Amino acid sequence: MIPDTTVNPLSPAGTRFSALTRTDPDVLATILGEERREREGVELIASENYVSGAVLEALGSVFTNKYSEGYPGKRYYGGQEFTDAVETLAIARAKTLFDCDHANVQPSSGAGANIAVYHAWLEPGDTVLGMDLTHGGHLTHGAPVTHMAKLFNFVRYKMKDIETGEIDYDALREMAKQQKPKIILAGFSAYPRELNYRAFKEIADEVGAIAMADMAHISGLIAAGVAHNPFDDGFNIMTTTTHKTLRGPRGAMILSKGTVGNPLKAPEKTIDNLPTLIDRSVFPGLQGGPHMHQTAAIAVALGEAMKPEFREYGKQVLKNAKHLAAFLMNNGCKLVTNGTDNHLMVLDCIQSFGLDGKEVEHILDFVGITTSKSTIPDDPNPPFKPSGLRLGTPAVTTRGMKEKDMEILGMFMLQAITHKADETHRLKIQEEVKTFCSQFPVPGITGR
Repeated sequence: MIPDTTVNPLSPAGTRFSALTRTDPDVLATILGEERREREGVELIASENYVSGAVLEALGSVFTNKYSEGYPGKRYYGGQEFTDAVETLAIARAKTLFDCDHANVQPSSGAGANIAVYHAWLEPGDTVLGMDLTHGGHLTHGAPVTHMAKLFNFVRYKMKDIETGEIDYDALREMAKQQKPKIILAGFSAYPRELNYRAFKEIADEVGAIAMADMAHISGLIAAGVAHNPFDDGFNIMTTTTHKTLRGPRGAMILSKGTVGNPLKAPEKTIDNLPTLIDRSVFPGLQGGPHMHQTAAIAVALGEAMKPEFREYGKQVLKNAKHLAAFLMNNGCKLVTNGTDNHLMVLDCIQSFGLDGKEVEHILDFVGITTSKSTIPDDPNPPFKPSGLRLGTPAVTTRGMKEKDMEILGMFMLQAITHKADETHRLKIQEEVKTFCSQFPVPGITGR
């Protein structure tokens, strides 16, 4: 249902959206509806966050008008003085934050960033060793439904012990020796523990593979200094989205070690040339002109991540996640790996409630708590009706929630599930969630 399209021009919304108020109330209604959903509800999807007003302003800037195929100083169109400046700024900030030699800030998504790396380093039929999807890996790490799985050979490692999240690195080494991968990929989408990056790098060196880290979920925690940086252990490449814990716009980066060369000239395929190989893979290999308004917003977000307040934010994300995990487990819930070391946790809904993750997601949606269904290790259920539910604390932490608030959220969740058949009780919880959320403003929504 589309919300009421009537907007008072003198209200904060009318001031912020004066042009839309006049020209397209239908689209404006959907934007205002989304703002209301975000204000009145709780965002516990581990891959979502709220951006600052400054990031939103950059996204809505005139940079959206400019076509900028190529790279700073090497564009195919004229008029690039300011696009070069803002992309150079984003690159410099990324290199400082993540201690790398080069940063490509043009990928439009994390999936595209991973695909660009594959095409930069692999030939069709080459092997990639990555985490099994049901054990926490990502779609782009070799899911059979993806185009990449038709081009390259993906083999998967798993957790050794799903009660602790421990990975059997000895078995991973033997798998690498047998399969001879060109890339060993450390990264995840729903893995609650920290990986041993040094072990990954040692194995990669033994078999002549490059070590690649997909840090889309925890790059903000790395930037904040509360999660380990794979580059400290000699990784060659790190890909990441720029939203999630990094609190930027939807986009991605490819960070690398090596010598930066001329992206217009094809270099030899060596580890030292990885930055240039990656640049050429992104453009002209996969994408055309970058989205410069997105690049500007990435620069803003990276600048924010360099401030002391962001370090405190990262610490609180972890505190909140650990506290929410402990509360749920203390109240009879089963979590994959029995806790978390990062911003997310995976709730085994079958063991906890006798319901699948899709059912629990819908129950919580009704009361204003947004989550995402998730597979559990070796899940017997299909991906669209999996056994688990993934929860994360980046967004609620951005709104200013602390440990005690995690207990309130946990109680709302458990009550909603317990009383799923009681419409009156569910409506009561829905109102309580709205009242609770009114204490915590959503960044970027003026006047709230």
